[in-house]
Amino acid sequence: MTTVLSWLGVLVCGGLGSLLRFTVDRAVSRRSGGSFPAGTLAVNLTGALLLGFVAGLALSPHLALVAGTAFVGAYTTFSTWMLETHRLAEERQLAPAVANIVVSIALGLPAAYAGQTIAGLL
Repeated sequence: MTTVLSWLGVLVCGGLGSLLRFTVDRAVSRRSGGSFPAGTLAVNLTGALLLGFVAGLALSPHLALVAGTAFVGAYTTFSTWMLETHRLAEERQLAPAVANIVVSIALGLPAAYAGQTIAGLL
């Protein structure tokens, strides 16, 4: 794969990942209500599963860049997770802030492992 094709893949897949993130976040947030950032949690957990899956596949470095870094990287969001957790803490919603961190890590690591395991079975 040429460098130009790699960059085009990053551009297109990054755009698609960010659009999917926006869609999933909004859909989940609309259904969950409340101040807990359930949309971001859903995006990051499914993103961990996806990235584990991509990592478990035997992809070329260029394809791994496009699929993992561009698509999944644009789909997931560490910065929003931190900002929303900080916002909860500032609003003195300490239990939801701590829950956001604990649940994200406690479910994110197994999700990444599950994705990698699933890919390994293919």
